[in-house]
Amino acid sequence: MTMQIKDIEQLLGPEAEDLLTYVSKTVPKEQLHLPGPDFVDRIFAHTDRSVPVLRNLQQLFDHGRLGGTGYLSILPVDQGIEHTGGSAFAPNPRYFDPENIIKLAIEGGCNGVASTLGILGSMARKYAHKIPFILKFNHNELLTYPNTYDQVFFASVEQAFDMGAAAVGSTIYFGSPESRRQIVNVSNAFKRAHELGMGTILWCYLRNEAFTVDGVNYEASADMTGQANHLGVTIEADIIKQKQPTVNGGFKAMRGSVSSDYGYLNEKMYTELTTDHPIDLTRYQVINNYMGRIGLINSGGASGKNDMAQAVRTAIINKRAGGMGLISGRKAFQKPMKDGIEILNAIQDVYLHDEITVA
Repeated sequence: MTMQIKDIEQLLGPEAEDLLTYVSKTVPKEQLHLPGPDFVDRIFAHTDRSVPVLRNLQQLFDHGRLGGTGYLSILPVDQGIEHTGGSAFAPNPRYFDPENIIKLAIEGGCNGVASTLGILGSMARKYAHKIPFILKFNHNELLTYPNTYDQVFFASVEQAFDMGAAAVGSTIYFGSPESRRQIVNVSNAFKRAHELGMGTILWCYLRNEAFTVDGVNYEASADMTGQANHLGVTIEADIIKQKQPTVNGGFKAMRGSVSSDYGYLNEKMYTELTTDHPIDLTRYQVINNYMGRIGLINSGGASGKNDMAQAVRTAIINKRAGGMGLISGRKAFQKPMKDGIEILNAIQDVYLHDEITVA
């Protein structure tokens, strides 16, 4: 049953009126290429993507509770590699079994499930034709001592194709010492994925200790994540996954802390293209995705005390900014399956409500 607006308002609490009625005065929504049932025909059909890529993207858009809307709800589970299996699955050990991950995505009404070669490969013959698979082919690992942060390939694009995946996913740590190698590697892999007819989704993350200035972590700043997005669409990611911005002014902070000539900026980035409002901060990410021609899905973040409210809040900000959906993992799988399904459905309800419009 679809969540009612009054229920959403209750979850949002004091922020409800602001988040649901705010009108953006930065880049007008009329200039954005917004999600819709015809998104593949309206946007991707004019690109250099092949017919098989268009078919697989359409398959992704047509699946689950959001099928036919142009919005996406994706379940991502690669935390067993990115973090550790114990830390990821201890809250609910049943998700050590890959089948339960895929069942959560199906029963939760998701458009697709994104996970590792091992997880998807172990269940491919049973489920690849029942829900779109997104093979995440690179990961970090935290067993090496000392712990380092570098995305390396755990799988090949060909393995994604062989298991029947509709798309591949990858992470680049923009700003890290290894980022230039990662850009080249992922760009080549995305080219091969498109040749084989699969879509491409890029996790556009910032990572560098220097990005924390005076105790503020600017890895989630609108100006710098927006530029990471702009680099991501340059290597032909079909969908960008990005952390929702919580601050702004990363470039300015870096100039005051590390180097006075770090990066490039224009004051209009802060005075005209965005404001401090969370919807405008996220819209800045959208406009860096070629004005929305490449869809923005925001991450759901870690599991905490008020997961339902936080998930709904993130979805509302994404939708009203002009984004394409949410990719939420830990909030869903680090709890009983029934509760995880409720959170996934609540996220989807935001995108199904006609009353929640683009700001």
